[in-house]
Amino acid sequence: LQWLRNPGPQHEKRTLFGDMVCFLFITPLATISGWLCLRGAVDHLHFSSRLEAVGLIALTVALFTIYLFWTLVSFRYHCRLYNEWRRTNQRVILLIPKSANVPSNQQSLLGLQSLKRNSKETIV
Repeated sequence: LQWLRNPGPQHEKRTLFGDMVCFLFITPLATISGWLCLRGAVDHLHFSSRLEAVGLIALTVALFTIYLFWTLVSFRYHCRLYNEWRRTNQRVILLIPKSANVPSNQQSLLGLQSLKRNSKETIV
């Protein structure tokens, strides 16, 4: 979610959103189409020509191969973008513990009194 809130390149966010919409739209269509092709292949094996059944099975295999290839390529692309973003957008805050020999006015000068932790930051 932090990546989506980041004011970085909008192209990557649009691509992710488009791929998510396509995935949610294409998955049920591919499933129903594959099921219908296989049902048609079974019916053709029982009642008519084997050639049409083999064609429907080949169509089902091609459909699912293309669907799986697109899904894996898309997933790999977005994982690569996320890992690149994680590598280049790190926010680290170094907390210096209060010591007895440092006066409190020096600590406030360092800004330790007004330090607010943000959920986007890593504390070391």
